[in-house]
Amino acid sequence: MARDLYSVLGVSRDADEDTIKKAFRKLAMKYHPDKSPGKANEQKFKEINQAHEVLSNKTKRALYDEFGEESLSQNFDAERARAYRRYASARPAGGGRGVPGGFDVQDIFGGSGAGGGDFGDILGDLFGRARGGGAGRRAQAVRGRGSDVEQDLTIDFVSAVRGTTLQLQRPGEPEPVTVRVPPGAAEGSRLRIRGQGAPGIGGGEPGDLLLNIHVTPHPFFKREGDDLHLDVPITLGEAYRGDKIRIPTPDGEVTLKVPARTQTGQVIRLRGKGIARKGKEPGDLYVKFLVHVPTVDDPEVAKAIELLDRKTEAPRGELRF
Repeated sequence: MARDLYSVLGVSRDADEDTIKKAFRKLAMKYHPDKSPGKANEQKFKEINQAHEVLSNKTKRALYDEFGEESLSQNFDAERARAYRRYASARPAGGGRGVPGGFDVQDIFGGSGAGGGDFGDILGDLFGRARGGGAGRRAQAVRGRGSDVEQDLTIDFVSAVRGTTLQLQRPGEPEPVTVRVPPGAAEGSRLRIRGQGAPGIGGGEPGDLLLNIHVTPHPFFKREGDDLHLDVPITLGEAYRGDKIRIPTPDGEVTLKVPARTQTGQVIRLRGKGIARKGKEPGDLYVKFLVHVPTVDDPEVAKAIELLDRKTEAPRGELRF
């Protein structure tokens, strides 16, 4: 990437995680292809995503701060890069080919000539690029597992509770990957997709894709662990008589018997109607009743309420400080 990642997000090099996140969200909203179509904005959006992916990850950010753009190579090997720096700084000055430290790069392979490596060979080996086994080459390609790649994934509340399958487009990758989010995914949970990270080094196995799950709030349901909470409005008549009503649950609508003489704030529990996760007992659904008072300005309603007041015990008789 030609541009400095901090400049892409418009933050300083000592910016904290919250500052980086806020800058990313602001730019992502501005340049998202759905809001700002066009190839230039699409490219800008990709740059913003890549910058956020690196700078929001502590490990990747540390490598970027240490090595710069070279650390963004998929097969970058930090240990080999550090070894190269140590070797270069330890060589005496003079007699070199412009390499830091003044040494002859051919020295790494024991001399120059037909059987020696060249500077391109060294960099290729240094950054993990697989090379052919030509005659006389002494450096061998390193075989190793690819690094894991982190990415944020935002899903709606219902999909998180019930589970979902979706196609995820990864930054810098032409093909989407199929992701199966299991039922019960929670805000802040992580999902590992095997083999969908960075390619391996020298033919090694690829790393994994690590998804940080974010869940958008539901307008009515609230989650606490594997339990769900729901406020249900009911009429004065339903509360007094104890009627049967229909309410939604993750498994579909169910019939619920309102206890007779129900008061606002009264809670009942529906066992097993919360969040079901594999290998665990399902949570419960807690229903809190909210008695709905008529809001119409009607003489008949006023008379009925007045009559009810005469039959109602003093509700604040025990109220004390």
